[in-house]
Amino acid sequence: MPRRWAVAGIDLAWGERRPDGICLLQGEAKRVVGVSHALTHGDDALLDHLQTHLAPGVRTLLCIDAPVVCPNLRGARPVDRLTHRIFHRVQAAAHPANRVLAARPLRVVRRLQRAGYDIATDWPATPRALIEVYPHPATVRWFGLDRTIKYKRGPVAARRRAFARLRGLMRRWLENCAPEIARHGPTAALLRSRWTKDREDMTDALLCAMIGWQWAVRGRRSLEILGDRRSGFIVVPR
Repeated sequence: MPRRWAVAGIDLAWGERRPDGICLLQGEAKRVVGVSHALTHGDDALLDHLQTHLAPGVRTLLCIDAPVVCPNLRGARPVDRLTHRIFHRVQAAAHPANRVLAARPLRVVRRLQRAGYDIATDWPATPRALIEVYPHPATVRWFGLDRTIKYKRGPVAARRRAFARLRGLMRRWLENCAPEIARHGPTAALLRSRWTKDREDMTDALLCAMIGWQWAVRGRRSLEILGDRRSGFIVVPR
C-alpha cells in the first residue's frame, strides 16, 4: 500500500433534500493520522469539500453508499438481487437501484469522474478510485450480528435505542482495530451523542470510511466485491 493515503466515506443522499455525510481519513502506512467529519448540502458543496480536503497527490479511495455503476433504467441491478440471496436472512439486502431512482448519485459520480476519480476495484493501482459500499452487511460481518440493527425506521425512541447499540459496537470495534480513530475527539463525541438524522448521516459516513480503512490497512483481500464493473458492484468486508 502507499505510505500516504486518504479514504473518504460518503453517505450520499439520493435526493436533493437531505445533506451528505462525509468522513475523511488521512493515513500513513497502516495508521490513521487525521480524521474529520462534515455535512454538505448539494453537489457543488460536496465536490468543493472533497477538493479542499483531499490532496491531489495522495492515493485516495472514495467509498460511497450509493450506486456508482447502474446501467439499467428500471428494476434492479444483478448485484442488488445478489445481496438478497446472500444477506436476506440477516435483513441486509440492498435496495433496488436503477437510473430513475439513482439519478442524483449517478450525476455526482459523473462529476467525480470529471474531477479525476475512476470507478475501479484495483486501488491503489488506480490512484484516485471510487467504489460503492453498503454499511448494513459490513455491520453484520464486523459485529457478528444475526440481523441488521434497525436504526433507520420506526418510532424515534426505538431508533434512539438501536442507534445507541450500533454506536457501542462501533466504539468497541474501533478501539480494537483502529484506536486512533476511536480516540479522535470529534469521533468519540459523535459516537456518544443522541440520535438525530444529521448524526445518523455522519455515522453512516464513518461506517463507509471504516470499509475504506479496512482496504487501506488490511488489503484488498480482506474485502469481497459483489457484482462486476459492467452491471454494478458493491464492496463489503469478508
